[in-house]
Amino acid sequence: MIIIVYLLLVFALFYANYYKSHRSLHMLQQNLYNENNRYVKWIFKNILEFINLNIIVIGISIVGVFVIYDLLNVSLISMGIMIVLLLIDGFIANRNIINDQNKKKLVITARIKRLIFTGSIIYLIPLVFWGLNTGNMPFCWIMILIESVLLYLNRFVFLIAMFINMPLERMIYLHYKNKAQSKLKSMTNLKIIGITGSYGKTSSKNILSEVLNVRYNALPTPRNLNTFNGLLMTVNNHMDKFTEIFIAEMGAYVRGEIAALCRLIKPKYGILTSIGTAHLESFGSQENIQKGKFELIESLPSDGFGILNGDDPLQKNYKLKNKVKIIWIGIDNKDVDVRATNIKCSSKGTEFDVVFKAKKKKYHFETKLLGKHNVYNILSAIACGKEFDIEIDELIQAVKKVKPVEHRLELKKLGNFYQIDDAYNSNPIGAKNACEILGKMPGMKIVVTPGMIELGEKEYEYNMKFGEQISEVADEVILIGEKRTKPIREGLMTKGFDKDKIIVFNDVRDAYPYIRKKATNKEVYALFENDLPDTFNEK
Repeated sequence: MIIIVYLLLVFALFYANYYKSHRSLHMLQQNLYNENNRYVKWIFKNILEFINLNIIVIGISIVGVFVIYDLLNVSLISMGIMIVLLLIDGFIANRNIINDQNKKKLVITARIKRLIFTGSIIYLIPLVFWGLNTGNMPFCWIMILIESVLLYLNRFVFLIAMFINMPLERMIYLHYKNKAQSKLKSMTNLKIIGITGSYGKTSSKNILSEVLNVRYNALPTPRNLNTFNGLLMTVNNHMDKFTEIFIAEMGAYVRGEIAALCRLIKPKYGILTSIGTAHLESFGSQENIQKGKFELIESLPSDGFGILNGDDPLQKNYKLKNKVKIIWIGIDNKDVDVRATNIKCSSKGTEFDVVFKAKKKKYHFETKLLGKHNVYNILSAIACGKEFDIEIDELIQAVKKVKPVEHRLELKKLGNFYQIDDAYNSNPIGAKNACEILGKMPGMKIVVTPGMIELGEKEYEYNMKFGEQISEVADEVILIGEKRTKPIREGLMTKGFDKDKIIVFNDVRDAYPYIRKKATNKEVYALFENDLPDTFNEK
């Protein structure tokens, strides 16, 4: 009888552990395997999730260790109660996974498989000792207590598993790093362009790729693979002997990361899109962001060139520590090398004239892309293309054919309403630009947003300002997550926005049917500004 109860208890522990581990691994993956302690911060930010039935299981285990001892019948009854509680706990964890608002599911990568293996060993150790000492009731209760505590601290177990795996992960990383560097070294004619900035990196990269591909075989990093591993994957898996230009998007959370990425791939050319407040929390200060982004430009050799924005005071006033050639682009600043004038935006796209300082002749450009900030990205691509000897007529045609980047001010028709999809990684400047674009649209205007994140101690202030900007253009506002969006609501109310026109949902998916009902008898443009990672979901 006792063996059967033991086996049922082991099954119940496994069942609950399986679904709890899914949640832990998912969040560990989304928090970049605890880069800059992101996973640890998430754990303590969601500390209330530790209040569950597992606490009662631990309590029964403690009673078993210190009180029950050899009372077999009481032990069996206690274990029976634990089995029921663990099955219920596992069932609840399973339902939470099914009902979660997750936009990005857990991806079972090789690294996740290694974490599962190491985590499983941690959980199996008490079970093995337990199985070898089934006749010793006090010892069994101690093992049950240990297993219950490990289950309760599941999130920390996989953090420990990650630290245990570090030497192996380091060896794997070095293997792929050496492979990538050998490949790059063998491609002596390859031009490497680095792109970084607080925002606009992905848009700039994709625009540059489409422009350069009119003459060259250019390879941009796919999607937002802008980390060490992302660059290694691109070089090892996507680059071939026909690649002439490698466009590397470079992201960073702290100073030194961009410099390290430059040591990895050694770019000869660089584009700095903007310097803002993105990731202010991890960088620590605006000055650190500025110095961190300029690590790209200061890593370039003297026979390369860097492209900087002459309208950005944090770029214009920076004192470079190297002698690389700088090409300035801009709109408001007249003293730049490549300038856009006569900008006109509409729901169909943007058109503008480009003046080259050396030629002082205007060239007319048209694009399907929306917004002034995209004009800056296009100017960078034009400046780079011109340095790579692409003719002006080819540049004009290339810009005309540039397709909107997914989730970055992408205008699309969804049934009976228009969506301005700016869901990826909002920031104060980008949010302001998006509001300005929405304001140029006809018909009813709706903003859907959960607000902005990772802005440090100024996060509340920036989100409140965002609410004020929304009030100037929107007819209705849909806030995603009541707690997170309090500063936006405050900004709206400060400007006298009608509180009856503010709707709150916890899941962005609920916004779509609501907007469709609004669009039954009128033209509706809905700006979806920012789409927070699943780690920020409000239940």
